[in-house]
Amino acid sequence: MNLSLTLGALALLVLVVAAAWALTSRRWQNRRAADLQQLLDLADRLETDLKSCRAGLAQAHAVMAINPDLPGASEQDARQAVDAGLQALLRQRIWIRDRAARASQQELDETAAAMRASRDRLQPLLQALDAAQRDLDSAMREHIHRDAE
Repeated sequence: MNLSLTLGALALLVLVVAAAWALTSRRWQNRRAADLQQLLDLADRLETDLKSCRAGLAQAHAVMAINPDLPGASEQDARQAVDAGLQALLRQRIWIRDRAARASQQELDETAAAMRASRDRLQPLLQALDAAQRDLDSAMREHIHRDAE
């Protein structure tokens, strides 16, 4: 009877350890999947921001330029900066595709932090472009109103 009780207790202990390991493994897999999804979402948002920035710059320069078909030097610099940002984003997407599944948690966290920092740096520019566009729209309305008089 004592041997049966010992074997039963040992079997129960093995089951508890296996269940704990399975639960921990499942949590780790779920966190990793969530982290990977977060990286992809951040990349999508950063791409949207960069493309909005490029469109806003093009629109602002087109309104301000004498000949919108020939971009000015400042517009070319801005386009190059946005294009460089898109190229960096493409490199990050390739890294996510090729390495994220094998990357350490620290590497995933660092990549996500870099994307967040890029978006944070873009926000003032996007806000300035929005404000400039509103000012240009207002100035154009005033100009049209004065010409109509």
